[in-house]
Amino acid sequence: MRRRDREITGAEEKLRIIDRCKVLRLGMAADNQPYVVPLNFGYRWEGGALTLYFHSAPEGRKLETLKKNPRVCFEMDDAQGLLEAEAACDYGYAYESVIGFGTLEFLEAPEEKAYGLRMLMKHQTGRDDFTFGEGQLEALRVYRVRAESFTAKRRPPPGDLNLTRK
Repeated sequence: MRRRDREITGAEEKLRIIDRCKVLRLGMAADNQPYVVPLNFGYRWEGGALTLYFHSAPEGRKLETLKKNPRVCFEMDDAQGLLEAEAACDYGYAYESVIGFGTLEFLEAPEEKAYGLRMLMKHQTGRDDFTFGEGQLEALRVYRVRAESFTAKRRPPPGDLNLTRK
């Protein structure tokens, strides 16, 4: 990380950012072509390890790309507002972000798929008591990424600078 003054190192602070983010961008590549998609997600933090969960339709470009190369990068951010200034080059943006890397796994067992969907729904709604029928589980794909590494960064609004949410 180039800007060490903005780095967030504590796990609790990183998890607070992840809790506020409801969409992440999943970066992947196949045939020397990058591809990025926004996804709703859920997660589990256990034993100091971050695991992310997603779902999708059972076919499409994302699925084909991931079959060819399951190595991924993920990014999520909590945009906090424009930092206004007099000169154009002095403008900025207050934010917190998380970026990480891992290998995507396709979940096949119904109980694994249901667990991944419950983690997604828990993150999105705060509830983890959802159930899923066999037909629902067969009609979609559920993915897991165990983060091999991830970093977090923050640019807070300075004390007296005008912060405008846009």
